[in-house]
Amino acid sequence: MSMVDQDPRDIDAIKQLKARYFRYMDTKRWAELRQQFTDDARFEGTNKAVPGPDEFVAWNTQRLGPTITVHQGHMPEIVLTSATTARGIWAMFDWVEFPVPIESGRGKGYRGFVGHGHYEEEYCKEGGIWKIAFLRLTRLRVNPVVGETQVALAGWLPTSGTDWLTGR
Repeated sequence: MSMVDQDPRDIDAIKQLKARYFRYMDTKRWAELRQQFTDDARFEGTNKAVPGPDEFVAWNTQRLGPTITVHQGHMPEIVLTSATTARGIWAMFDWVEFPVPIESGRGKGYRGFVGHGHYEEEYCKEGGIWKIAFLRLTRLRVNPVVGETQVALAGWLPTSGTDWLTGR
């Protein structure tokens, strides 16, 4: 992998892309989430094989649609590998809370989980817009959420339903 001049505008655009990824995931804006990926994007580190971006978004819609989630990415390391490609690693945190506890299996009784790890990603610039071309999620630690739930606070400060930045 050869490195090219590191243009801070491209680095910032990739940071904006990842911020949108997290926001669209947490606010359940699935169509907008799908737009953050190339059409041939690849995924690893999920607990189910997903062959492409449409399947990744559909799987997350089903799995995370009824949950309360908080995703955060920190301390990005981003390297431009060409004028239209880049790689990045993000430290991550996520909180996933189910509407009801898991009823059976390994996580029986868990109300959700808190995870810590990393996103390893590749990016591609298409038509002047950076998109995620490869996403691998690795987890260093996962803690179950047990006991009282915060679901009663869901909707306390709801999102507006429109994109604050674009008004759409």
